[in-house]
Amino acid sequence: MIIDCPHCDSKVEVEEKGFFDFDLEVAGGVPSKLALVECKVCHKPLLCFSELIQISHEDWDWGTLERLWPSPEEDIDHEIPEIARISLVEAQTCFKAKAYTACTVMCGRAIEGVCKHHNAKTKTLAAGLEELRDKEVIDGRIYEWGEALRSARNLGAHASTEKVSREDAKDLLDFSTAICEYVFVLNAKFERFKDRQKNA
Repeated sequence: MIIDCPHCDSKVEVEEKGFFDFDLEVAGGVPSKLALVECKVCHKPLLCFSELIQISHEDWDWGTLERLWPSPEEDIDHEIPEIARISLVEAQTCFKAKAYTACTVMCGRAIEGVCKHHNAKTKTLAAGLEELRDKEVIDGRIYEWGEALRSARNLGAHASTEKVSREDAKDLLDFSTAICEYVFVLNAKFERFKDRQKNA
């Protein structure tokens, strides 16, 4: 059995240590199981889910394991415009590949996409962030996150012996995702909420 291990940041072979069978109520009671597995590389536990699937006319077997815990990485919301979403997806890919400097650069590129989407009339990310703050597209705290990301992006984008740590890359990936979700997803949800309240 192969699954993504978040501790190893790679696909690894796992060993099942225990399971619990049940019928999933949705989809007409599909036979399913929760499995506790151990990563054979780092020996840490993972909780997974699988469904029983038909592999031939008379044969059934358990399908692919899906990790439930630690929580899998969330998909990038499709309400985020492509100009920013593509960079966030690539940042996730870089992080999984342990290319932490490249991850940081792609995070900065995502925020540049936010600025371009809002027609920021500037050539630098610093000025673009200031313009978004002045237009109240982002607030002071989000601006502060953007500034921290911009500084780290500049470090990663230029030749240097300094390295971006895994922890910093993960934080910056979280910051850039949160900025995009704040600007494009949460704001849109709030506007829809206000419209419903008006029509109620």
